[in-house]
Amino acid sequence: MKKALIAGILSLCVAISPAAASYADEKKGGGSSDSELAPTSRSAILLDADTGTIIYEKNSHDKLPPASITKIMTMLLTMEAVEDGRLKMTDMVRTSDFAASMGGSQIFLEPGEEMTVEEMLKGIAMASGNDASVAIAEKIAGSEEEFVKMMNEKAAELGMKNTNFANSNGLPAENHYSTAHDIALMSRELLKYEQVTKFTGAYQDYLRKDTQKPFWLVNTNKLVRFYTGADGLKTGYTSEAKFCLSATAKRDGLRTVAVVLGAPDTKTRNNEISRMFDYAFSQYSKHSLYKKGDALGNIQISKGAVPQLELTADQNYSVLVKKGGKSATLRHEVLLPKSIKAPISAGQVVGKLSVYQGDTLVKEFDLKAPEDVKKAGWWKLFKRTTGKLFHVD
Repeated sequence: MKKALIAGILSLCVAISPAAASYADEKKGGGSSDSELAPTSRSAILLDADTGTIIYEKNSHDKLPPASITKIMTMLLTMEAVEDGRLKMTDMVRTSDFAASMGGSQIFLEPGEEMTVEEMLKGIAMASGNDASVAIAEKIAGSEEEFVKMMNEKAAELGMKNTNFANSNGLPAENHYSTAHDIALMSRELLKYEQVTKFTGAYQDYLRKDTQKPFWLVNTNKLVRFYTGADGLKTGYTSEAKFCLSATAKRDGLRTVAVVLGAPDTKTRNNEISRMFDYAFSQYSKHSLYKKGDALGNIQISKGAVPQLELTADQNYSVLVKKGGKSATLRHEVLLPKSIKAPISAGQVVGKLSVYQGDTLVKEFDLKAPEDVKKAGWWKLFKRTTGKLFHVD
């Protein structure tokens, strides 16, 4: 497939270091050691939520018990079901005997009690309700066992190579593990549903407010109250896992995800997450390339039902840049073929958006066809050909 440059090369002079550089690289220049951000936690990672660029990591691929951070996947599958129309926020969720029997953190659901999907999400996100997690799992999949299959299928789809779920809530179970890296992946995916921070970012709320048994919800993630910009995601604790947290915060358009596993206590867990956030916001910024809907170019379609394919940005494209680094030219190129032969499938990769610092490739994005393009019939091709032959201005 012969390629041609469709869009011009845009060059911007900015002070950056390569976007893929990690915090650990700084110690080569006499900076801090790579364990300073999370010195006490067993495992940690810090990344840019939009691009997935890792800023800092420590033992991020170690398999560890994730405790209630597991519920991020439960919330993700719930949000997907709502997005797909399989579930509505107003749908009622009935509590089974099994769901009501869950120990640990709970919202004290009674067998047969009903709450809306939205109320269950509040109970999961804020109070870490083990009972609510099972109830909503049963609502979506029929049983927690079937829901766990969905969890593991989604984990595989997201590239969570070192994760296996055994339940929907993170209570101790054999063969139930994940990594800081994998948790960051599913946290990024959940954040694609922007409305989820309505639940994960609230500090307090009520369930059963207008009943004789109101239940006061206080978010187990205290950072949503005490750290500027923090609005999620999920805490976790068991005696085996120790204190865990996957958190997100946003400032000046930069959204970060920080994960710590195996911290010795709540204070240390929160301090190390805060330290990672502070580092990200002080050292990095987001540089926008294209906004969703911006024109990227077009491709001629050989023998297609339509003669050309118009490409627009299907998302916001950006890269992470380092503040105060060495000055260099950041440029990006949209590379598309002059033409491709029909048929074309929606989602088919048809080009690249490449970002360079000097001659170094910093980031590359796949550009995909927005729709199917079927092969044209012989009559349409004949009319198109003869139309060109006899066209008169």
